[in-house]
Amino acid sequence: MQTTNQPGVAIIGGGPAGLMAAEVARAAGLEVDLFEAKGSVGRKFLIAGKGGLNLTHSDPRAAFDRRYRERSAAVSAWLDAFDAEALREWARGLGVDTFVGSSGRVFPTDLKAAPLLRGWVRRLREQGVRFHVLHRWRGFADDGALVFDTADGERRHAARATVLAMGGGSWPELGSDGAWVAPLSAAGVQVAPLQPANCGFDVGWSDFFAQRFAGAPIKPVRLALAPDHGEPAWRQGECVATATGLEGSLVYALSAELRERIARDGDAVLLMDLAPGRDEARLAREIAAPRNGRSLSEHLRRRLGIEGVKAALLREVLDKPAMDDPARLAAAIKSLPIRLACARPIAEAISSAGGVTLEQLDEHLMVRARPGLFVAGEMLDWEAPTGGYLLTAAFASGLVAGHGAANWLSR
Repeated sequence: MQTTNQPGVAIIGGGPAGLMAAEVARAAGLEVDLFEAKGSVGRKFLIAGKGGLNLTHSDPRAAFDRRYRERSAAVSAWLDAFDAEALREWARGLGVDTFVGSSGRVFPTDLKAAPLLRGWVRRLREQGVRFHVLHRWRGFADDGALVFDTADGERRHAARATVLAMGGGSWPELGSDGAWVAPLSAAGVQVAPLQPANCGFDVGWSDFFAQRFAGAPIKPVRLALAPDHGEPAWRQGECVATATGLEGSLVYALSAELRERIARDGDAVLLMDLAPGRDEARLAREIAAPRNGRSLSEHLRRRLGIEGVKAALLREVLDKPAMDDPARLAAAIKSLPIRLACARPIAEAISSAGGVTLEQLDEHLMVRARPGLFVAGEMLDWEAPTGGYLLTAAFASGLVAGHGAANWLSR
């Protein structure tokens, strides 16, 4: 099998991390070949922007960094090189202005991902980045060359440095299928198991609830993981009932904690406040008020505005004695326990946790045991909630890895 030899860097993966690595490596004067398994680059990026591209977030830097939980120190170092404001300035360089929404999230003014991606890829081509689509990476040859499956058969490519940026394990139909885990592990690179992140969870509703309320938004609402001790840490927003359980932005924000609790205990209890901003004692008084012949459902609708999916949730969880006791019902409205059995499959998740462990990498995201091999994006073992945090760190890690490859080759 003939091997193509190039003096520069090979980038494997055409998402934001890979494209950013290609940009900075090419700007440093390197020859850059970018390989993508699909027929075009940035597919997951485009889908993520389908409802409005949430590019980053306007949180102050300290709050921004905390979103990365136990990996906040490591990701903060990436953000020192390329933070949210740098990302907005970079987008302006492509002719894409941004604005801060009411939630603090940052979007392109046209809310679209396609114009930004098209402009970016066009600029990279003009700068000399060579794109190779329909090249699925299969691993390393005995001599260290990169091995690809293509429509024309096996192809090998040898570069002086390589940046891997093939995404995690979510949305496999778009290319992030985690197929890289086996060849990397075989090459001696440590990989933490991939797990769903920013995902829904199964509850096991009754057939009636699942059929009647699947897809129903639950808002406004507050959610919290039932604490082992102390007071719940409530978050307000909205979520969605599904045929199997719950999903939506509030659930995604808690997904890491929920996933860890399920791993520890076998399930997790999610507390749900169905009446944010309303006092429990007052709720109990309203519930105990004379019904004047009305049913309990009609009474709750008129006095408390509890109806539809919220009323159904109460009946799903509580028995009849609890529904008939104003104090117990009021307490449940303020803290309804929903038992979650498991996370939805990783293929359905917005992102994934796990991946190449950071402890084996240097500050430039190079694998110490394999000099010249760099890793970026969701392939790395970190996670973040939706809201622009995930995308910002993916861009930043690509920049760090691209600079790292350029600096290593210059030495």
